[in-house]
Amino acid sequence: MTRKRIQIKKIDNISSRQVTFSKRRKGLFKKAQELSTLCDADIALIVFSATSKLFDYASSSMQQVIERRDRHSAMHRLDRPSMELQIESDSNDILRKKVEDKNHELRQLNGEDLQGLTLQELQKIEENLKRGLTNVSKVKDEKVMQEISNLKRKGLELMEENQRLKQVPSLIQLHRQSSESIISNSSNLPEDGYSDTSLKLGLP
Repeated sequence: MTRKRIQIKKIDNISSRQVTFSKRRKGLFKKAQELSTLCDADIALIVFSATSKLFDYASSSMQQVIERRDRHSAMHRLDRPSMELQIESDSNDILRKKVEDKNHELRQLNGEDLQGLTLQELQKIEENLKRGLTNVSKVKDEKVMQEISNLKRKGLELMEENQRLKQVPSLIQLHRQSSESIISNSSNLPEDGYSDTSLKLGLP
């Protein structure tokens, strides 16, 4: 008949909880002592109760075990940058290889380093050159059309400006004639500023 497993959960009764804590703590420390003795292990235990009371056990010295643990953590942290540096170095090697391959492809597109290539490889380079030339021509044509459009627009603007400049002398002449007319009309008036319109009676 198998032994029924007891479900582990928090003890609600405070008194029972304190009694269980005391028993289990002593058992835990006893097991730690046995493990240290049997296996020559360096062990340190730190336990805080629910009331924040401290209990500890060390097979040798608590301070020595803690210092040993800190040194181990420091060594582990030093190992991690080494791994990161190795990963970074590998990544740099991969990038360097990609750059070299791209430079080699560019030299081949410029007609260099073609010795030793197969017919299929040469045909592939030729196709890439044709495709690139087509793209260059397309972009060049677009640029030319854009320049033509800009020149036409500037030409229209210059024509409009020229028309405005041609109209300037006419406007000046019209303004001058208007000014002369006003001056002429003003000079025909009497000196006192009004004309004599009184009726004069007498023999002719």
